[in-house]
Amino acid sequence: MRIAVHDFVGHPFQFELTRELAACGHTACHFFFDDYPGPKGDSQVRSTDPPGFSVVPISLNRPYSTARFIQRGLNNLHYGAVASRRIAQFRPDVVISGNTPLEAQGQLQRTAHGAGAAFVFWMQDFYSLAVKTLVSHRIPLIGTLIGNVYHRMEGQQLRASEEIVLISEGFRTELLSFGLDETRINIIPNWGALSELPQRPRNNEWSLTNGLSDKFVFLYSGTLGMKHDPMLLLRLADAFADDPEVLIVVTCAGSGAELLSRLLADAPRTNVRLLPLQPIGQFPDVLGSADVLIGLLESDAGRFSIPSKVLSYLCAGRAVLLSAPEQNLAAHTVREAQAGLVVSATDLAGFIQGARRLRTESILRQTCAAGGRAYALAHFTIPKVTQRFSAVFERAIAQRR
Repeated sequence: MRIAVHDFVGHPFQFELTRELAACGHTACHFFFDDYPGPKGDSQVRSTDPPGFSVVPISLNRPYSTARFIQRGLNNLHYGAVASRRIAQFRPDVVISGNTPLEAQGQLQRTAHGAGAAFVFWMQDFYSLAVKTLVSHRIPLIGTLIGNVYHRMEGQQLRASEEIVLISEGFRTELLSFGLDETRINIIPNWGALSELPQRPRNNEWSLTNGLSDKFVFLYSGTLGMKHDPMLLLRLADAFADDPEVLIVVTCAGSGAELLSRLLADAPRTNVRLLPLQPIGQFPDVLGSADVLIGLLESDAGRFSIPSKVLSYLCAGRAVLLSAPEQNLAAHTVREAQAGLVVSATDLAGFIQGARRLRTESILRQTCAAGGRAYALAHFTIPKVTQRFSAVFERAIAQRR
């Protein structure tokens, strides 16, 4: 098969899937938005990569801002047009697309079908529900109307897809409200890219370079956007202001990162280190530099989003402190793996209490770290994941034909 894997964000684990598909004998090309501010996987084609593997980074050659809703939508339309042309040149048998704004997703779907290719909708987030929830908070009446438009758009795209991949069973109920054929729905949870995230020692090159070796480090890494509350990181810093050994390290990008930078400029905290996202080659050392890894997801976002960074945290073999809705899949995974402490997204006191426990109880930290790494080794085996995706692609192509 000629398989186009499109991931708007460029996550590490999705690059791993494309490489493994090529290793299985397929011609697999990975497309991603190179300008998007977020953590990226290994986008370089190596001499050790399988011969059928290729990468096409997509750039708009202009800044991409998520701050203004209308401008963001126009940028997404432009991106969809550019990405559609690049994918059409590849001549795929099947296109799978995830993490993609609906304005662009619709164009990719039409391009695939126009070329006779099947289309698989990889639902990483419930996009229309996210728009309705987040935008209606800012502009209540108009936000609800905008959310309804996106809801219809997403429903049309889902119904037109040959197959749908959900990352959580929790999305199924909302999805069936679109009137979909349930036989086309596949549940394949996300995973951490073990091949790109070896467990690293606490004192490594990155931690030494950044002066972290003699500190107790709470670390947040990844996108910090509308569905995350950066104020929790500042409250955490304030709670440990009298502990000179504790440092809050934040390596991030997104609107939340910009807000955090402004807040720190107005009220500096000496125990907060704000850094840009680090290259993927340094990512294992970045995570390895932590004593505790922090995950955030606001309560309203629990219905439509699952933070994939938590899966990378499990690969790193570090204790996790997660503030998220109790029923979110990430919360369930951390509890199942016994990889850390999960606190309700609205429980600030519980979040600080959990941080204090992980700060003082070294045996708890070690137990959680070992549990997370063991879970990753047991569940994140890419050959098994790839077999499931290959079966989805074969069914999609058969339906299209």
